[in-house]
Amino acid sequence: MGDIDEALERADFEAFTREPPKGLKARINFLLGQLKTTKAVAQEIGVSQRSVERYRTGERKHPPKDIAGRIETAVRARWQPKVRGRRRKQAATQTGITVETRARFGYTAPIGTTDDGRMRRLTVHLPAAYAARLFDAQQQDATDQQMRDIVAEGLQEVYFKDGGRRATGLEVSLTDIDYFDVSY
Repeated sequence: MGDIDEALERADFEAFTREPPKGLKARINFLLGQLKTTKAVAQEIGVSQRSVERYRTGERKHPPKDIAGRIETAVRARWQPKVRGRRRKQAATQTGITVETRARFGYTAPIGTTDDGRMRRLTVHLPAAYAARLFDAQQQDATDQQMRDIVAEGLQEVYFKDGGRRATGLEVSLTDIDYFDVSY
């Protein structure tokens, strides 16, 4: 998973209106409600069916860290899908997304201007059209580079070109991401 994909996942989790179940038994019972059988839950989290039954009854209370992480990931992926879906739809059609990053921005510009890339810290609100493209790319399993290109294009148009009022002919690339965060 790349920087941008992880940032979108974090933004999804921020959309929760209620916290997901915290206890192991509660998480396993939630997954059972979603997946219907202990066998399906076992396949999802990569353990035996008997282990799932032990977690459910409380016979086993402390799974290894990697299994606990897989349980948490499985729960979060299924927790409040309608809430997350509404927030994404609103961002993609109305409100847009806010991108905060510290990255190296490289430029291709007309002769006589500098094209040396440099580290910049930016917080920019991108319109809904870029949010929609980014969500679509994520759903189609786009590479991290393809998603970076969408973000770079959005930053190019909104921040560097100021909606077409300056820097005509400028092409921006996004590389060496130090951190990347998205909110909507």
